[in-house]
Amino acid sequence: MPQIAQLAETYSSQIFWLLLIFGALFFIVGRGMVPKVVDTVSQRDTQIASDLAAAQAAREQADREEEAWRLRENASRANAQALVAEAKAEAGRRNETRLSEAQTRFDAQLADADARIGASRDQALSEIETVAAEAAQDIVHRLAGVQVPAAQAQAAVKEAMHHG
Repeated sequence: MPQIAQLAETYSSQIFWLLLIFGALFFIVGRGMVPKVVDTVSQRDTQIASDLAAAQAAREQADREEEAWRLRENASRANAQALVAEAKAEAGRRNETRLSEAQTRFDAQLADADARIGASRDQALSEIETVAAEAAQDIVHRLAGVQVPAAQAQAAVKEAMHHG
């Protein structure tokens, strides 16, 4: 077979070119490109770590600012509630004062009305006694034909009204 006979002649030449190409590839890829790729990956990892650290620092800063804001908000809310409570208390005091003044005026008006009612009642009773005395005089005069003096008729009416 002629192919086998050629094998010995071309074998050393193929090995030479094989070693030469693999050697060139080793130096070009292994020594030239791989370190650049490793450096790029290393820089990328460093950049990612740096970005993560910056993000964590920013998150911590935001958490601190949020906590400070919450404290200020709570203090403001408490202050507002204190102001509302103070305003309610002041309004309550003013209303209590107004109610007290109104109650005083009402009591004075009530006392005045009671006094007027008492005076009107006394006047009405006096007029009733006078009318009753005149009616008693007239009835006695018509029934008995006797003339009763006005003072005696009024005394009899007063006695009847106080007992009856």
